Amino acid sequence: MPNVDESVRLLTRGVDETLLEAELTERLTAGKRLRVKAGFDPTAPDLHLGHTVLINKMRQFQNLGHEVLFLIGDFTGMIGDPSCKNSTRPPLTQEEVEANARTYEEQIFKILDPERTQVMFNSTWMNEMKAADMIRLAALHTVARMLERDDFHQRYTGGKPIAIHEFLYPLVQGYDSVAMRADVELGGTDQKFNMLVARELQKHYKQPSQIVMTLPILEGTDGANKMSKSLGNYIGINEPPQEQFGKLMSISDELMWRYLELLSFADMATIAKWRQEVEQGLNPRDIKVRLAKEIVTRFHGKAAAENADEDFVTKFRLRAMPTNIPEREVPSAAASVSISHVLKSAGLTKSTSEAMRLVKQGGVRIDGEPVGDPNQSIAAGASVVVQVGKRRFARVTITKEEST
Repeated sequence: MPNVDESVRLLTRGVDETLLEAELTERLTAGKRLRVKAGFDPTAPDLHLGHTVLINKMRQFQNLGHEVLFLIGDFTGMIGDPSCKNSTRPPLTQEEVEANARTYEEQIFKILDPERTQVMFNSTWMNEMKAADMIRLAALHTVARMLERDDFHQRYTGGKPIAIHEFLYPLVQGYDSVAMRADVELGGTDQKFNMLVARELQKHYKQPSQIVMTLPILEGTDGANKMSKSLGNYIGINEPPQEQFGKLMSISDELMWRYLELLSFADMATIAKWRQEVEQGLNPRDIKVRLAKEIVTRFHGKAAAENADEDFVTKFRLRAMPTNIPEREVPSAAASVSISHVLKSAGLTKSTSEAMRLVKQGGVRIDGEPVGDPNQSIAAGASVVVQVGKRRFARVTITKEEST
């Protein structure tokens, strides 16, 4: 079991803001078993990798022995979350909420341990609340405070309507933390206001205020917009292995590092090592394959991940290659050898300088992927298909040669 400092580093990894980290450290030091809450409105039947940023963090708390409370907001789902909206969101019907909630329960246990997870519905306590109770709850907050929320403020100053029931959403979400006696609440950065309302309500109900941890909203495969099914830039956790793998391989090299930080279970030291290897010439594609295999394994198993990798190679990286590719061996006493040296030694270019020029011009591919850096290296023992221009191919194996 990691010590308190190690636990804090793990739990705050990828977190945008912790309010307050000192309180988290204090409660961990005291050996308290924390009740960790994250709420999900069942507004759509399928979860995607953006949702798993929160669920992965819950699993980290779970692995450290804390109690995970997965809240399905079936009551708040009928109000409609106004966060990040410039107009009133239509509420869901009870039938839609119930159908979506059932699918959530099936999907979350691909990450969370069902034996150590409490699935809760806020209708459990909210349906018991009478009109007088709701009025008393509403009396604990002011319209002025509500209008401090960016989305409410923008709509109010812009002359756009705000329905009264929307003001109830932060109050009900805050009361959820009271009813659940939450020690920690996890949420996206767009939920910060609501989670801070919970801290204030807990004080009123004589409970210790929860620690608020906001997590980044994951960009979709386009690298620009929030991952969303409506935008078509999502990766669903129930999608077939081949689709998951292919979508992950399609993300940019820059976005890959953000996905690794927020989605991978690899520790930060390992990710830092991979980044260093890429800076020294390793093809970022190799790291992307590791990420894709990890994600597919998590949701479909190791065999499915291996099959998805093979399928991707067959369909995409090798589809333009001839069937009879000549074999070449390039001996190396070092742990790796630059692509420029490989091209010259394999007889694909007349000189190293020609090889470097072709790489810079985008005329070289490794396993179907373009190479942009003439110093990119291939590890000893690797066997790759190298393409120069449209017609020159060779399957090159880097053989390990003993140094003298």
